[in-house]
Amino acid sequence: MLFLEGLMQYDFLQKALLTSVIVGVVSGVIGSFIILRGMSLMGDAISHAVLPGVAISYMLGINFFLGATAFGIVAALGIGFVNQNSRIKNDTAIGIVFSSFFALGIIMISLAQSSTDLYHILFGNVLAVRSSDMWMTIGVGALVILLVALFYKELLVSSFDPTMAQSYGLKVRMLHYFLMTLLTLVTVASLQTVGIILVVAMLITPAATAYLLTNRLSIMLFLAAVFGAVSAVIGLYFSYMYNLASGASIVLAATGLFIIVFLFSPKQGLIFGRRSVKS
Repeated sequence: MLFLEGLMQYDFLQKALLTSVIVGVVSGVIGSFIILRGMSLMGDAISHAVLPGVAISYMLGINFFLGATAFGIVAALGIGFVNQNSRIKNDTAIGIVFSSFFALGIIMISLAQSSTDLYHILFGNVLAVRSSDMWMTIGVGALVILLVALFYKELLVSSFDPTMAQSYGLKVRMLHYFLMTLLTLVTVASLQTVGIILVVAMLITPAATAYLLTNRLSIMLFLAAVFGAVSAVIGLYFSYMYNLASGASIVLAATGLFIIVFLFSPKQGLIFGRRSVKS
């Protein structure tokens, strides 16, 4: 009840709720493709690699979205370049690039003497979201959903069978980098909400929860978006009511939903699934 009263009275809480829900939705959608492609590490890499861009943005006094997006795309391209032009495997290339970018970002943040901003970027603080950040998140969310809808068939085929996609004449590598660009946009849009360290959880957990409930991608995308949004609402509620870290609260809410589905899913749940197998 107090939470609803706060929503009616406080503008900052309204902005926080809207921003969190949008982040939850787009994270669930993009996360579904990341899971199907077995690229969870890539989400972790890009979420860490954007930190130098954030630092440069603070130094130049510009919106962190610009610098973070640029470095996220550079990191994705760098991982692909190292993987394709050496004997190093993809997971090794990811580890090298994201750790070096993250270390560079920490040094640059320390040089900028912005430890408070570093804390918010690392762990998120959606209750302090500004109007400009909210509108940026809305814009990014709308763009990502639109592009996924436009290229849904291409992403579907290339995610399940890259060889077949190539035989159909699809440019699989271009689709990969296209998806990495969308992943970067979602990651940057999520920084204010859950932070760099926790954003990978929002990319993976709602999508993984949906994956346990369906074998159809369209349904998985819808369920992942719903789980992401519900996690945002629940997490924000506990953050506001009990003065908890907003990003961590949202991630724990998403984890709670995953545990429930993991245990009680009708087909693949640990409890109900075993009962159906025995019967």
